[in-house]
Amino acid sequence: MNSLTQTAPVPATDTSGAALRAFFRMAEAWKLRVAEQRRLLGEPPESTFYKWKRNRDGALGRDTLERISYLLGIWKSLQILFPDPAQADAWLAKPNQAPLFGGQSALQRMLSGNVADLYVVRQYLDAQRG
Repeated sequence: MNSLTQTAPVPATDTSGAALRAFFRMAEAWKLRVAEQRRLLGEPPESTFYKWKRNRDGALGRDTLERISYLLGIWKSLQILFPDPAQADAWLAKPNQAPLFGGQSALQRMLSGNVADLYVVRQYLDAQRG
């Protein structure tokens, strides 16, 4: 494997387990379907996904950790912007007229599969926080 390759798994650590536990709590709060969860995580194989979901632990690649990091930032920003947790959780799926979203929801943008779209949504919310 090339030393520049970013897909090598990071050994299972407390960080990986904590990241997965946080992700699955967010997915539940956001009412994400399994296909959406897998897409946000970068399309891991189905067997890997269900192992992560069952055990809430496992070796995560850098890409997956980066994705979860952006999602945590999105969740945190929403909690700050919307003091009502239900409103914060619902925002993600609501149509948004901001030019960045073009009438689609932030979730639709995030489900493109590109990690850059997670970054863009997080950056948008950070800017809204001021």
